[in-house]
Amino acid sequence: MKRLSVLTLIGLAVLLAVPALAADRTITNGVDLWRTPGNGMTFADFSKEFLPGGFFCPGSAPFTGRVVLKGIPIASAKPGAVGAADTIIQRLDNATFNKRGVATTRIQMRAMQFESLAPVKTTCGDFNLKVTLDGEQPITRMRIVRENEKGGHFYAPISVNVRLSFTPVGRATTEALELRKALRFPPAPNAQWADLPGTGRPSEGVLKVDTDSDGLPDTFLPGTTNFAAGRPSTPEKALAVVADGCHTADEGQHCPVTTVSAE
Repeated sequence: MKRLSVLTLIGLAVLLAVPALAADRTITNGVDLWRTPGNGMTFADFSKEFLPGGFFCPGSAPFTGRVVLKGIPIASAKPGAVGAADTIIQRLDNATFNKRGVATTRIQMRAMQFESLAPVKTTCGDFNLKVTLDGEQPITRMRIVRENEKGGHFYAPISVNVRLSFTPVGRATTEALELRKALRFPPAPNAQWADLPGTGRPSEGVLKVDTDSDGLPDTFLPGTTNFAAGRPSTPEKALAVVADGCHTADEGQHCPVTTVSAE
């Protein structure tokens, strides 16, 4: 009888361990797709690093305002392949979890484009602001923590080189006034991820997307994989589109939501 009890306990232990064993040990390299709503949460802030006097026209005052931004969907060779994504971050390496449930990978911004929600008003007239990537992008490291078989949370500082283009509104000239910046954002405080069956595995395997914001797809990137950034790991909330917290720095704030859906 005692022997039977021991065998029964061993059997129960094996059954309880199945979910942990079923979880992927490695997160495959790929891309994460984000959409930036024009809800006031994402903005460029010039209060600390202001635009100098004379930037918009001779004699114009220094600009210290805040410009609310919204995303511009990225063009892809296959319409709808990236949904309404305006931001694409690539995970460059496979990330394998250690015994503590921690994995690391390198990340790089590959595509990003925003525009002002409303024209920027100055004494020199109105300007539309567009924010795009500027040349080669820095690489940072992402730390991924698995809390259960469904996912967990991650830490991902973002470094990005951007071009800010102010285009005159309602005037004969359309020549933009440009400014270049190197932005460094600390990790979002509430970044979650989920490992959902069938999540974001495009049938073509790769994506051809516009990375220089000229409207023409120019670069092949891997598709999304078994890492659904921005999704909670709790099953009851797995289908909800949730905010990934906000990346906040002196120069502004970016608060995207995931565009990946569970199929």
